[in-house]
Amino acid sequence: MNEPETIRIILEKTKTIAVVGLSDKPNRPSFYVSKYMQQAGYRIVPVHPTVTKVLGEKAYPTLDAACAAEGKIDLVDVFRASEFVPEIVKDVMRLKIPYLWLQEGVCHEIAVQWAETDGILVVMDRCIYKEHARLAHAGARR
Repeated sequence: MNEPETIRIILEKTKTIAVVGLSDKPNRPSFYVSKYMQQAGYRIVPVHPTVTKVLGEKAYPTLDAACAAEGKIDLVDVFRASEFVPEIVKDVMRLKIPYLWLQEGVCHEIAVQWAETDGILVVMDRCIYKEHARLAHAGARR
């Protein structure tokens, strides 16, 4: 978890990101981080029970609904409080989603162990926007 190689693999192999907790409010971190990732070329699938559309994309109330409608999801990016992580991890494992990203401040060691034991690559307590920008900047210097 959180190894530079894990972060690189996830960011390079991911095409579609389901963002759990994606708000439609532009001042929220979930919104501007997802907008950045969308502008970087990733497909964003919003997952939020009270939102219908975010960043021009149809939102789904659950990961199950998102997978049923959208097909393959490569990565689940979590913008929810840490106490919700175990249920999200169970969904990720059941739906066979290969990558899980827990944003800054989102931590749950036990649930992460379940995911890693199931073969899921995990990043915890890191901002995907910051990591993507760092790698993009490093690549530009080569």
